[in-house]
Amino acid sequence: MLTERQLFILQAIVDDYIRSAEPVGSRSISKREDISYSPATIRNEMADLEELGFLDKPHSSAGRIPSQRGYRYYVDHLLMPHYLSDTELVDIKKLFAEKIDEVEQLIQQSAKVLSSLTSYISIVLGPEMFETRLKHLQIIPLTHETAVAIIVTDTGHVENQTITIPGGIELADLEMVVNILNDHLKGVPLNDLNKRLNTEVAAVLRSHIGNVNHVMSMLNRTLKPEKSEKVFYGGKTNLLMQPEFRDIEKVRLLLNILEEDDLVHQLFRSNSAGINVKIGQENNLEAIDNCSIITASYSIAGKHMGTVGILGPTRMEYPRVIGILDHISKDLTKVLTELYQKG
Repeated sequence: MLTERQLFILQAIVDDYIRSAEPVGSRSISKREDISYSPATIRNEMADLEELGFLDKPHSSAGRIPSQRGYRYYVDHLLMPHYLSDTELVDIKKLFAEKIDEVEQLIQQSAKVLSSLTSYISIVLGPEMFETRLKHLQIIPLTHETAVAIIVTDTGHVENQTITIPGGIELADLEMVVNILNDHLKGVPLNDLNKRLNTEVAAVLRSHIGNVNHVMSMLNRTLKPEKSEKVFYGGKTNLLMQPEFRDIEKVRLLLNILEEDDLVHQLFRSNSAGINVKIGQENNLEAIDNCSIITASYSIAGKHMGTVGILGPTRMEYPRVIGILDHISKDLTKVLTELYQKG
C-alpha cells in the first residue's frame, strides 16, 4: 500500500516523535544521515501520508505526528526487534534470582521491576480463578471451637483462615471431613468448589457424619472463592512524567479506572499467546483513548494463568517495551512452573 519512501518517512516520524514528543517537520527528517531526500520531497510524502490517515497535523504546527492508524501500521509492519541492554538484563536476572517461594510476592516484584524498567504503569493479573485448582486442604484445630483452614492451590498460592467448628463435631469427624474433601475436590477449579461440595460431596458427608447441615455451612464459607483475581500494580504515578498527561483531568480519569479491578481485568486479560498490542481507541474506553496497552501472557506447567502488561501513552517505546515484556513473561513462566513442580 505504501511506497518504500513513504515507509521510510513514516518510520522516521514515529521514531522521532516517540523520542521527542514534538511534532516532526520535513527539515528535521532531511538532516538525518540515513535520508537523502530533499525537504520538499519529504513534505509532499508527509502530506500524502496525512491524506491516507497515517499522520495527523496538530494545530499551529508545521510538523506532523503519527495517527493511531500510523502507530498500528508501525507496530504491525515496521517494528524492529529490541535487544535488551546489559542493565535491563541484570535487573530482570536479579528479580528471578531471588529465592521467592510465594507466587504473589514474585508477581508483585515483577510488576515493580517492569514499571521501573519502562517508566510506564505496569499491571500484572494474578493466576485466573477459572484455571486455578485445589491442590490440598487442611483443617488444623486450635481449640475445641476454632480451627485454621489452609487451602493450597496448584499455582502454589496458600490461603489461611480461622473457622468456627460446629458444636458436636469431634476431631475424628473433622479429620474424616478433610479426607473426603481432598478425595473429591482435588484438582477442581476454585470457582467450582462450592457447586461440587453441595452435590456429590454433600451426599458422601451425609453417609459418614451427623450434624451435616452445620458442617456444610462451615465448608461453604471456607471454600467460597474470592470476588475476583488479584491485580498487581507498579508505577501508578509514572504517567505524570509524560508530557501527554500534563492535563490533571486526564490523569484523574485514568487513575479512577485503575481503582476498578474488574475493569482492569477486562482491559488486560489476554487468552492468546505472545505479545498483544491495543492502541488508543482499540481499547474501547474513552478515558484511555490516548494510551496503548501491551500485554503478554504467562503460564504454569503449560496452562495459561495470567497476564503481564504495560499501560502508557500511544507515543510509547514499542520495541523496547515489547522486548522487556516478552523477556519477563517467559522468565515468570519458567520460575512459576518450577515452583509448581517443587510443590
